[in-house]
Amino acid sequence: MEQLIEDGAFRAVLDMTTTELADELVGGVMSAGPHRLEAAGRKGIPQLVCPGAIDMVNFGPIETVPPQFRGRNLYIHNPSVTLMRTTPDECAEIGRITATRLNRASGPVTVLIPLRGVSAIDKIGAPFYSQEALDAYRHALKTSLSRTIQLVELDAHINDEAFSLAAADLLMESLGASMETRAARTPK
Repeated sequence: MEQLIEDGAFRAVLDMTTTELADELVGGVMSAGPHRLEAAGRKGIPQLVCPGAIDMVNFGPIETVPPQFRGRNLYIHNPSVTLMRTTPDECAEIGRITATRLNRASGPVTVLIPLRGVSAIDKIGAPFYSQEALDAYRHALKTSLSRTIQLVELDAHINDEAFSLAAADLLMESLGASMETRAARTPK
């Protein structure tokens, strides 16, 4: 996605899942590399970012999970994918990384945080539910995020329809503001 953004394939980005940040930080197999969340900011296009699936680090089959992680909260998604729950400290670092990268953006940025969980297995009663980890992410993000970035917290789960509609509405607002700003700068 970062390369497609660089190539000009997008006018805006609705980035619901930033799980690759967890993989990059902890050493999972689904990292998008060290430049995740940077292209839209460099291009100056509107972006709405959500912490989807920051509760998990991706590995292959259970036997491929590195030995140092075998005592952690692991979830076998299917025979080919094992997920590991991120800790509150890891979630805090993901919040700081997110803020650092988004703070460099030259276009409009909105961060939308679901207060009831960030993945299908991160909700009350599910195997990865951790209010402590979500709170650690939120605190680190809030204390590191530029005041020029809009931060919205919604009392919903990331998979709720209300959350999806709010994300789309907020991005459309950003697009409207972005198009108005460009129109004002365009000579007649």
